[in-house]
Amino acid sequence: MCQHCKDSSAPNPSHFEEGDGLANSPAHVEMVWSEYNELIQGMRFFDPHIHMVSRTTDDYQAMRKAGIVALIEPSFWVGQPRTGLSSFKDYYSSLVGWERFRSSQFGIKHYCTMGLNSREANNEPLAEQVMEILPLYIYKEGVVGIGEIGFDDQTAAEEKYYRLQLELAKKAKLPVQIHTPHRDKKRGTERSMAIALEHGLDPSWVIIDHNNEETVKSVLDQGFYAAFTIYPFTKMGNERMVKVVEQYGAERIMVNSAADWGISDPLALPKTAALMKMRGISNEAIRMVTYQNAIDAFGKSGQIDVSDFEDGLSVEKTEKFHGNSILRGGQQPDVSKDSLVIQ
Repeated sequence: MCQHCKDSSAPNPSHFEEGDGLANSPAHVEMVWSEYNELIQGMRFFDPHIHMVSRTTDDYQAMRKAGIVALIEPSFWVGQPRTGLSSFKDYYSSLVGWERFRSSQFGIKHYCTMGLNSREANNEPLAEQVMEILPLYIYKEGVVGIGEIGFDDQTAAEEKYYRLQLELAKKAKLPVQIHTPHRDKKRGTERSMAIALEHGLDPSWVIIDHNNEETVKSVLDQGFYAAFTIYPFTKMGNERMVKVVEQYGAERIMVNSAADWGISDPLALPKTAALMKMRGISNEAIRMVTYQNAIDAFGKSGQIDVSDFEDGLSVEKTEKFHGNSILRGGQQPDVSKDSLVIQ
């Protein structure tokens, strides 16, 4: 660390140069995001796994301000069991409809992946119905893959519908986004990859998500993409992520936030990039794991054109979706969040 930062109560991000990181600094030193976000000014980020249906418009504003220009929202279990097929239809429609519109209103390009989540596969009567309607959604504009699918409790039903969706991905020529289980992760990850290979999928079309130090080597060695979720307490912290990139490099590794209704952080990607910068990871490696690798992997869908978002989306906040607008009651398009007075 430079002498200025040692002597100052607030570190000066401009004093950290590429390659002059804090590799020997103690973990968990007190760092305030507002004092370090200058490190990633001008960088673009692509979050390939974030559940925006769970997030607020304030999150969208903060994400865009931090450099997130595009994202992928996987279909997932929303916290309680769905009670019928109509709830799946409405949810899938929202991913290609309202959420896509809402994201665009904050200058962020929205893509999604469609699938039957592993938890929901255990309700077999309903799962059978969902499999019948999935083909109606996977070919829609903005759908860049089948996901997130895979294992949770690693039941026979989960394997059945995982296999069916792998075949659906092959038929549709779409990448696959695989959720690895939170329990018995190593076995579940190996099982997920073995089944994908058994079904003849090219591993470069498959993104294995929620990796950790125990799974990453095998995932990369077998040719799959290895995605890491920066999520407090339950998945990966970004200090651990820095060490993974230091050890394995940037090839076929991507970082995401998976921010949802749990205790999560929609700015996990730019915060991780800033920490990588501080720890001496090169700008190019940061760009690969927080932007380019996601585009390369999911771009196989044919749905991603970087010219749509790399220079920013043109935003007209008075536009409406089915008669609905982000604005309410004459609200102005941009409201200062720094003011104590809310008018």
